[in-house]
Amino acid sequence: MRVVVAPDSFGGTLSATAAARAIEAGWRTAAPDDELTLLPLADGGTGFVDVLHAARGGTWHELAVTGPLGDPVDARWLELDGVAYVESAAACGLHLVTDRTPATARRASTRGVGELVADARDAGVTEVVVGLGGSATTDGGAGMLAALGAVALDAAGEPVPDGAPAGAARLTGMPDLGGIALVAAADVDNPLLGPHGAAAVFGPQKGADNAAVAELDGVLARFADLLPRDVRDEPGAGAAGGLGAALLALGARRVSGAGLVRELVGLDAALDAADLAVTGEGSFDWQSLRGKLVTTVARGAADRGIPCLVLAGQVSVGRREAGAAGVDSAYSVAEDAGGVEASMADPAGTLSALAARVARQWSR
Repeated sequence: MRVVVAPDSFGGTLSATAAARAIEAGWRTAAPDDELTLLPLADGGTGFVDVLHAARGGTWHELAVTGPLGDPVDARWLELDGVAYVESAAACGLHLVTDRTPATARRASTRGVGELVADARDAGVTEVVVGLGGSATTDGGAGMLAALGAVALDAAGEPVPDGAPAGAARLTGMPDLGGIALVAAADVDNPLLGPHGAAAVFGPQKGADNAAVAELDGVLARFADLLPRDVRDEPGAGAAGGLGAALLALGARRVSGAGLVRELVGLDAALDAADLAVTGEGSFDWQSLRGKLVTTVARGAADRGIPCLVLAGQVSVGRREAGAAGVDSAYSVAEDAGGVEASMADPAGTLSALAARVARQWSR
């Protein structure tokens, strides 16, 4: 049987590549004669450039950049066929902030993302694709703009420390990337502001309490007035804490991160030759049904009339909703392992065990 194994990452426990290998290991114990094609996936968030490099190769460019709270972090971007692929989480990711509080939510900056983009610009690429997701920031991309040369001034005309959006009354010196095309790769369509915006939806996971969410939303509203284009209501403006808004204001074209990865890693061609698709993620929930990677795989499989299975850390989607998204069956690692604690104690081992059980059921 020809099986395509195409998972996303499992939260903070397994990268997409590690998850694919764990599924492969378990599947082979139960169905050693099956032909497995591993295609770990990403949607622009954590693991974005690693997935592309695993599938397509390319050249790494490594440098130290400013982390979300000002400390230097080691990051890299990928050059592939003259295009730079930048993962915003590499410079300002949630995994880089251990103490998530209202104070860190207010302070976290995207400056390091701008430093990665600047390095790619100076390397002579023709296009920069910025993967959005997994950020610790809600600065509207102010830090990125500052790193690229923009200067935020306060009401008295004095530069705002670190280009922070909170005290900015005017922006000068907006970046000129010299004709380089910008692409914002994101699979969230949230606007910048309001109940569905960057602060309200994503702020709490970054440490923001109700007061900080309200404050950040107000800061973003004022900062949006300073951008060269009004992008506050454009889909994706709220991605990565409003970093999407800054990119859109610079003329970036928004694309689906999952769709871009799907194209670059050759998912469609693999599904054309498959009898079964297996995908997965940390939590298969209602957000998964809003165009995330598992549904991208499921719809691709459904278009070809082949079954699609989801192996997830936890499953909270009902059978009917999953079926409507093209998923034939969904399996929970936590349920199979006897609880969340047991599954988290050995993420790869418990995922492999579940994959073996599923293979015995589905392999011919």
